[in-house]
Amino acid sequence: MSEQKQFNSDLCEFLASATTPFHAVAEMAHQLETSGYRKLAEDSHWQLQAGGRYYVTRNDSAIVAFGIGTESGPDGGLRMVGAHTDSPCLMVKPSPEKNVNGYYQLGVEVYGGALLNPWFDRDLSLAGRVSYQCEAGELRTGLVDFRRPIAVIPSLAIHLDREANKSRSINPQQDIPPILCQLEGDETTSFRELLQDRLLHEHPDCAVEKVLDYELCFYDTQKAAIIGLHHEFIASARLDNLLSCFTGMRALQQWDGASSVLLVCNDHEEVGSLSTSGAQGPLLASVLKRIVADEAAYAALTERSLMISADNAHGIHPNYPDRHDENHGPILNKGPVIKINANQRYASNSETTGLYRMLAAKEGVPVQSFVVRTDMACGSTIGPITAGGIGVRTLDIGVPTFGMHSIRELAGTSDACNLARVLQRFYNYRGSLVAN
Repeated sequence: MSEQKQFNSDLCEFLASATTPFHAVAEMAHQLETSGYRKLAEDSHWQLQAGGRYYVTRNDSAIVAFGIGTESGPDGGLRMVGAHTDSPCLMVKPSPEKNVNGYYQLGVEVYGGALLNPWFDRDLSLAGRVSYQCEAGELRTGLVDFRRPIAVIPSLAIHLDREANKSRSINPQQDIPPILCQLEGDETTSFRELLQDRLLHEHPDCAVEKVLDYELCFYDTQKAAIIGLHHEFIASARLDNLLSCFTGMRALQQWDGASSVLLVCNDHEEVGSLSTSGAQGPLLASVLKRIVADEAAYAALTERSLMISADNAHGIHPNYPDRHDENHGPILNKGPVIKINANQRYASNSETTGLYRMLAAKEGVPVQSFVVRTDMACGSTIGPITAGGIGVRTLDIGVPTFGMHSIRELAGTSDACNLARVLQRFYNYRGSLVAN
């Protein structure tokens, strides 16, 4: 199997496992451990050694993995890559049970800027984290994933809405509660009891006495697939931004041990990043301060480091070419995309983009640029948040995609593999990260 085919096959397997940010972090931790990375506890004293490979998690939904270089320690600067584990989705409310005409439904809240229309008529499952009281009277948490279709949000038939193809809008309170099953008469079903059964099914030894609370989201059970007449595309849920998480992780697994490196995958990017595990929270700064000795060393570290913020870019849609600037419409399979915005919605500058172009040229990887139309609003990433929060020079880059924030997105089969190659070269780059 070629390098690209193997990469995409592994990416598809990762996407199937990483159904929530919690499951993504658990899978990343597992894969990093197979490459020699050792888990650190945030509430313990760290004893870091040259050549050591480490990782730390927070909230079970964010992860920071790093390596201390044998030739260039942290004082020489860190080669950093950032991404995020969360994706727009439908999250179950705290008191979700509904019985409407004998149909058992769950109330949901829209997380992030989800494109809602594609959620209809999909085979949905449910996954996330559950907090419970065990038989010893202590608080525990566990991950659950039903792993099979258990719900659906049926469309209203066109016969009952003749203008559906012209003007149908979606009321997120009324129109999207998924149906799970049918009930008889006044029958009720406790959602927490369902979760307790699921916990016991997945974790037979958990000794759950009572489910206390949960963070659960629905997801599409259709697995990632390589599609296109010539296998040009990968179609999947959560490409934004698990594709970047996987790409950064795969590059980190190929680290040669010489220079100091770091990968951070934050949660809550889709809702502003302000949380304990988000990029606007203290996670990355707290890890960096523990890597070095004092405030002066921390200041030197950030000045000598560079962050590549990897988050998907908007490929130019052939049906809507007018939505792009005519000179900045990225094409799928034509290379990763440098994202630039004069108003600092992206953190790229000429120094950071220059380094990336130099590394990409050495790998023979093509590079594209994206600038939003001047008359349209520009999105943002963890790049400016990280740059503004810790003062590190940053590049925003991403793989071009279609259908961003849909339940099923589309990317090119060569772009993620090419990005991983450049990130691997970045991690193993022995030169200075600061222009002379």
